[in-house]
Amino acid sequence: MILNPRPSVVRKLEETETTRRQIRTLLEEGPHTAKEISSAVHRPEKEIRNHLDHLRKSLHSQGRKLDQIPAECRGCGFVFRKRDRLNAPSRCPVCKGEAISEASFRLAGGQD
Repeated sequence: MILNPRPSVVRKLEETETTRRQIRTLLEEGPHTAKEISSAVHRPEKEIRNHLDHLRKSLHSQGRKLDQIPAECRGCGFVFRKRDRLNAPSRCPVCKGEAISEASFRLAGGQD
């Protein structure tokens, strides 16, 4: 019986790619939340925030940047525009509601 070796080869290539490289590739496709990134690269969400922070710094030297699409309160519509932290806000400062959409991240600027 002959097995198809291609899936294992593809899997090994993905495994050899670093987590930050996987995140960068994902963000080049379009905006994603930290939870979506965490699910895609099989890493804890808390770890993803550290990788995003490092990616933000390393992209700066390449003339690119990590854009953060701000979180928004689902109750009153308040947008967290001035928030630089990568973690999600816990509550809205206007209505004190806790139903807040997650921020999304994307890459902006020139290509490599």
